[in-house]
Amino acid sequence: MGKDMEVAEPQSFSVKAYHDPPPAPLVDTEELGKWSFYRALIAEFIATLLFLYITVLTVIGYKSQTDPTKNAYACGGVGILGIAWAFGGMIFVLVYCTAGISGGHINPAVTFGMLLARRVSLIRAVMYMVVQCLGAICGVGLVKAFQNSYYDRYGGGANELAAGYSTGTGLGAEIIGTFVLVYTVFSATDPKRKARDSYIPILAPLPIGFAVFMVHLATIPVTGTGINPARSFGAAVIYNQKKAWDDQLL
Repeated sequence: MGKDMEVAEPQSFSVKAYHDPPPAPLVDTEELGKWSFYRALIAEFIATLLFLYITVLTVIGYKSQTDPTKNAYACGGVGILGIAWAFGGMIFVLVYCTAGISGGHINPAVTFGMLLARRVSLIRAVMYMVVQCLGAICGVGLVKAFQNSYYDRYGGGANELAAGYSTGTGLGAEIIGTFVLVYTVFSATDPKRKARDSYIPILAPLPIGFAVFMVHLATIPVTGTGINPARSFGAAVIYNQKKAWDDQLL
């Protein structure tokens, strides 16, 4: 006995044309009435606080482990490579954790870039920058509270131009480093790539963190690496020394 064989007809798949998302309104007062807006602010605050706490603590720990007055081994500690990994690794972790809540900016330079690209409104951008700076201040404040005996002795993790480098050299290093970071952020979060490849949103924090790592390797010997105004500002506020404030433009 033969069985009837049903032949499945080929299915036709329609591919929708990609359309760029509409630009965010410059002033969006409706955001102020949404819980998601305040949740994003909390996420940015906590992320920047944790970022500064871990990274500044790493810097101070490294300087303590290599302090010549303590007869420490000059090549001890995590070294510049370890410090760069601390910064890049924390950005990778925190962007992964907050990308779905606030976009994972954790940096006023990134937020400003997003504002220029009309991906966020002016109100959201300003509030992000405020909470990022407040989070940075609180993060460094925690470091000083827990490591008070080491904090002032080892520079408080503040960014300062290294001896032998001109202000122009330091400024150029920071401009290029910040460009590398922001360029990577825009490339990793490009809506066209996310629409085409479903895995892009998952992998986006990796190149962003790696960009931070690479820039730190290049610029730690020059400026201590800022590329994040909140990071530099928070450390300068708590450390509160003249040179740290003088080098804020970097």
